[in-house]
Amino acid sequence: MVPKMKTYELPKTDRTVSSVILGLMRIAKMSNAEIAKLVGTARDVGINVFDHADIYGGELHRCEARFGEAVSFTAAEREAVVIQSKAGIRKGFFDFSEEHILAAVDGSLAALRTDYLDLLLLHRPDTLVEPEQVASAFDKLQAAGKVRHFGVSNQTPGQIELLKTAVKQPLVVNQVQLSITHAPLIAQGVAANMAGLDQSISRDVGLLDYSRLNHMMLQAWSPFQKGFFDGVFLGDRENFAALNDAIDELAAQYGVTPTGIAVAWITRHPANIQVVLGTTNPTRVKDSAAGSDVPLTRQEWYRLFTAAGHKLP
Repeated sequence: MVPKMKTYELPKTDRTVSSVILGLMRIAKMSNAEIAKLVGTARDVGINVFDHADIYGGELHRCEARFGEAVSFTAAEREAVVIQSKAGIRKGFFDFSEEHILAAVDGSLAALRTDYLDLLLLHRPDTLVEPEQVASAFDKLQAAGKVRHFGVSNQTPGQIELLKTAVKQPLVVNQVQLSITHAPLIAQGVAANMAGLDQSISRDVGLLDYSRLNHMMLQAWSPFQKGFFDGVFLGDRENFAALNDAIDELAAQYGVTPTGIAVAWITRHPANIQVVLGTTNPTRVKDSAAGSDVPLTRQEWYRLFTAAGHKLP
């Protein structure tokens, strides 16, 4: 039985998008057949969003090129999927200059073998950003039909508002790190105003509420990571025994895998958060998709939250 894929309306567009995204940052050394199988599996379970960045693969546009070589869409298939890429990270510095954004997109389009990106995200905040240069780049990309929609990644409300002083196009997405165990985005608000509690320290200046108020979709990268690239929490009973016990119990209850429950914890949130997978394993893709529409109750959601070590004051 094919699992049901939870979908969302991409804000301020006419696109319906899957709640799970296939990230392609690890496909550089895969064969064409392996990449095609991975993407085909994703499509079969209802995933229609594919995430890239110009820096993925160890050399510029490497993973995008591997995708372009391995995957061929008909015109109708291309219109049915959302291909997004990111730009702005260069070796040793960040760069939101007009010149770099335009060059990065041209490189991505050539590598991906597509005429347009459905979404372009600015990858990491460039503190030297000049919003007028970003706006000029976005205007040219949109006018040329090279990019249809725009967003950001890892940015705070203030950084987004600064861009909006010049950028005319809606910024519809912000891709940020989020998992059950790495959840300051959510955990801070739950414990607001609690002196002496590290969880109460704001690290993103109210980004979750800002996103909901401004109809900006969040995309969660590293949805299974314990913290900042230090391994996954699934199966880690040394550090997260209670969490894994709870996940296993709920997985059995809902007839999905622990991976599915980890996905469900994110997609259950009413902010309509997408989950960006980094796996190259088709089975893990299926397991993730199966969890996307699991209807965790409030009690179950908070059980996972507190089992991960977050506090309810």
